[in-house]
Amino acid sequence: MPDWLVLAIAMAATCGVVLLVTVLNQRRINEEEDDPSETPDVMEYMTMMVGVVYAIVLGLAIAGVWEARSAAEDTVRTEAQALHEVSARARAYPEPVRDRIRADVDAYVTHVVHKEWPVMTEKGELTPRGDALLLKVRADVSDYHPRDDFQNQSYQPLVDQVAVADGARSARGLSAGPTMPPVVWFGLLAGAVVTVGLMFTLQIRRSGRELLMAGVFTALIAFLLFLVWDFDDPWLRSTDAIQPLKNLLPSGRG
Repeated sequence: MPDWLVLAIAMAATCGVVLLVTVLNQRRINEEEDDPSETPDVMEYMTMMVGVVYAIVLGLAIAGVWEARSAAEDTVRTEAQALHEVSARARAYPEPVRDRIRADVDAYVTHVVHKEWPVMTEKGELTPRGDALLLKVRADVSDYHPRDDFQNQSYQPLVDQVAVADGARSARGLSAGPTMPPVVWFGLLAGAVVTVGLMFTLQIRRSGRELLMAGVFTALIAFLLFLVWDFDDPWLRSTDAIQPLKNLLPSGRG
């Protein structure tokens, strides 16, 4: 199911529930001839404070998952750029060595794009085959003994770039899976229920303006919770995260 459809259903459902409860509550109030002016001032203060606290918590949650997603995408860009540098700097080596390094880099990227990425998004882990392929690239680079000054100048940068790619790969594996712990999700959902529920303590009426504001307020909370959910897993719902590998390396476009 597309993310936009999930968002639309969630917003429509939450708004429908709140408006239905408002209408039913209004009918009960009419029957009991309740007076909305009897709402205590302290209740308004409590409602305001709960809303402010929940807004702060929700903002921190959005900032946290956004930062985690940005860091994860930067990790992929770092890995792709490092491997691209390995392929480019290998031109200083003899043709058999150069071709072997580039072929092994291409094999690693092809495996990451087509095999390892689905495993990482579904299970939250890297594959042993990917580790073996990157280890082969490292062996190609580090086991070669430069034969002249030009090759010697390219040797250490190549080793460094392989190390950068290895570190980025490890960071990519660590960032796989949801960012928010279950207890935080419980707090966010419970806070949403409490925040919306406090509107009824102010004895909301059935006027058009009040119904409109109640619906907009509920839809806003549903939208913000959807943002947290959408950014929570950097790899599962991000279709552009893998693009650096596809764009920088020819084997990634296959």
